[in-house]
Amino acid sequence: MPVALVPVTVSEFAFELELCAHLENHQPGIVARQLGASVAEPGGRILDVVCVEPGPAFEERLELTSASIPAAAIESAVGTGRARYWKDAFDCHPDRARRATERACEIGFFERDRRKGREYVRQVARYPEWDGRLVGIENKPDLERPGDLEAQLRTDVSLALVDEIVLATESYVTGAHLHRIPEAVGVWRVHRDGDGDASTLEIEVVREPTPLAAAEPGIEPLEYQPGRTEIAVVSPEAKARRRRRIAERAYGKGWRTYGFPDCGACRADDSSGATLPYCEQYDRVVDASVECGPSCPGYDSAAALEVDLEAERDRRTPWVAAPAGKRRQQSGLDQFG
Repeated sequence: MPVALVPVTVSEFAFELELCAHLENHQPGIVARQLGASVAEPGGRILDVVCVEPGPAFEERLELTSASIPAAAIESAVGTGRARYWKDAFDCHPDRARRATERACEIGFFERDRRKGREYVRQVARYPEWDGRLVGIENKPDLERPGDLEAQLRTDVSLALVDEIVLATESYVTGAHLHRIPEAVGVWRVHRDGDGDASTLEIEVVREPTPLAAAEPGIEPLEYQPGRTEIAVVSPEAKARRRRRIAERAYGKGWRTYGFPDCGACRADDSSGATLPYCEQYDRVVDASVECGPSCPGYDSAAALEVDLEAERDRRTPWVAAPAGKRRQQSGLDQFG
């Protein structure tokens, strides 16, 4: 149930959105948020923000599809040459293979043909190795309420799934704070003007991040118990697969994964360089999914604002909402699409 809003300087949600908008405006590549960053324990670690720097084949990825390509489809034996019977091309559970095949056809990564009652598929183009470095960012605007921050950052450093990890905060960073944060973690202090205007965010680099050994084995803590910690040794190959999945998820998802409340107190604010849900009642960006609704004292029932966030992403970033694609128009290949 939505909870009543509490006036605060800046919520972690607002901090995250405004930082994403700033990063999007000041660097190339893809910015996304809330992505899984575990290997041995899927879902065990979620990175607040991931920046995917473009690699040599970035332009080829832009032309292929706007959606995330399923990992099973990329990792399958389906190629660009001779079409293969779909069941023979996957080394995973048949249900997962079926879902990946359907989704890959739907988004235009696979094209299919039917022969004697059997479905055959091929890639429309070779999958491009489009992603470069991955930079993970942990958002903690208030360091006086760190939560599990230290354990999370130590996991990021020991696993070394991303190339760099950064802590972003609005707090004044003391020597004591730096002492508790792993040395490899970069630290950014985010400043805004006196009016809290997100369009004037500035990043002060308190400490540069140290590059992590992303191409080497990593150590992923699984469970902490008194006197011991259960760990998993993660191979470079497993890390490489997860990194590609993170990059693909980031490409399809981006960071505009929020909605606008059905409340007259909310307006669409684009002062940050992106359109965010801004509550006039509490003078801040709000998370409509958890903060807004009839239980809020300032709630004013109204039609939700219609904001085309996909079109905005298409307009303001390298990502292409409707690429031409590379589907080949050969006889019989599209009739079962």
